[in-house]
Order: sequence, then structure tokens, then C-alpha cells
Amino acid sequence: MDLDFSDNFIVKAPFSIKNSNTSYKGGLTKEEGEKMLQIEKIKLRELQERLYADSSKSLLVVLQAMDGAGKDSLIEHVFGGVNPQGCEVTSFKAPSHKEYSHDFLWRHYIALPEKGDIGIFNRSHYESVLVCKVHPEFNLNEKVWNSVENFDKKFWKKRYKSIRNFERHLADNGTTVIKLFLNVSKKEQKVRLIQRIDEQEKNWKFSMADLPERALWDQYMTAYEDAINQTSKDYAPWYVIPADDKWFARVAAIQIIIDALEGMNLKFPKLSEADRKELEGARTQLESE
Repeated sequence: MDLDFSDNFIVKAPFSIKNSNTSYKGGLTKEEGEKMLQIEKIKLRELQERLYADSSKSLLVVLQAMDGAGKDSLIEHVFGGVNPQGCEVTSFKAPSHKEYSHDFLWRHYIALPEKGDIGIFNRSHYESVLVCKVHPEFNLNEKVWNSVENFDKKFWKKRYKSIRNFERHLADNGTTVIKLFLNVSKKEQKVRLIQRIDEQEKNWKFSMADLPERALWDQYMTAYEDAINQTSKDYAPWYVIPADDKWFARVAAIQIIIDALEGMNLKFPKLSEADRKELEGARTQLESE
């Protein structure tokens, strides 16, 4: 079955989170989707090798989602077959004291992938317009503002502009940016949180902090909708992927990533005539041992 979902979920028009599907399966069964994923993983490994050899460009994959949407397992299943030397995952937690001593983009900038590499942000610079928009008091830790009253529409407009400029700069300097929002329903999140309680091997994943954040679901959805609408650009597009079925989210994600790599026009380096003669000399020397 040859199906391509790489363009199905890109945000091109004004995005409405209420009208987005969380359970789309693309006409696939779970078994078909899992087989497709294995085939796509071979393609991804080959493209990663080409990216590394070309060494003039890099790929940044931004992953955002509510708790329980499957970010960690998606990273494991999608990138499990790539060469770890050319792929790095950075998971962003609450900023440290040192990180708060810099601007909000600093810690993300120093985690960017080198040319030839794939970088994965598990949560990202978007936390500053997501969790910090739902909890504006967190911004006070930056020590620039004195009151939550400072965080008005003008403030958020500037934050979105800073993010757009950051991503535009990356795109202009050889980094392809793709952003994936794993769109899980509130109903499915409840199922997964209960699984974390019921299954002993998953207990470590459950945090009591998940419950008060879940109570703010509508506020988070508004924050996601605003952020996606403000920052989905041709140089750094957002993809809103249905995530109620983890196996389908993985298939869609890997196809989007493959499409981005194929669009880079990556090439293996070509040797000069002098380099070829040097290699032949090396062959002669080795064969004469």
C-alpha cells in the first residue's frame, strides 16, 4: 500500500483546533500502518546518511503536545533506526536559574543541530507561548517585568514575532524547520493517564501535576491555536497530526520528516580528480602490504 500523508496535516489556512481531527487513520489498519512505518524507517536511515555526507544543511524537528499525546514513544519508534551519531534529542523542562538569566530563546539556540545532523526538540521554544501563556506568572522569572499585567496582547505579539524571526534565521542559514503538534483528544488523554496509574511499569510517567494542568485544557487549546496560527510559515510550517492512534501519528510524522529531507536536494560529495588519484594511490599502497 503506497500512501503518503506528508501534506495532509500542514497548516496553510487559519487553524481551528475544534475542527481538527484527533482520530484520523488514513484508511489504514494498525497492522498496515506498522508495516508502513518499518518501510519508511529504511528511507529515513538512507536520507539521514545523505544529510550527514552532504553536511551543508540540518533538520530541526519540533514536537509539541499535551501530556500523554505520545511524544516520547514517537521519538523512539520513528528515530529508532537512525544513526545516533547524527541525531540528538533535547527535552526541555522548566528553565533553570542559568537559563532564566538569558533571553527565552537562548537555551534553544545552543541546542540546535549541527550541519549534517537531525535535531529533535521534545517540547521547545513554544513553551514560552503555551505553558507561559496559561501561567503568565512564570514569565516573571525572567526578571524583566514586575507584574503579570505586563503580559498583554502587545507582549504576546512580540513573543510570536521573536519566534518567527528565530525560525526565519534558521531557515536562511541551512536549517530546515518542521513543527509537529500531536493532537490528542481530552478523552484519549484521560485513558492514557489512567493507564499510567493502572500499569505498574508506567507509574513513573504519572505526575500529580498532570491533573491541574488537564483542568486547564481549554486554555491550552486556545494557546496552541494562537501559536500555530501566528507561526506556521512556509519556512517553518506546523503540522497538526491526529494522535489518538499512536501508530498512525508515527506514520504521518515519519512521512513528513522524509518529505522535508527529500526537499533539501541532498547530495553525496563528489571527489575531484586529484582526490581520486590519491585514493588509487592508497589502494596501491594497501594492496602491496
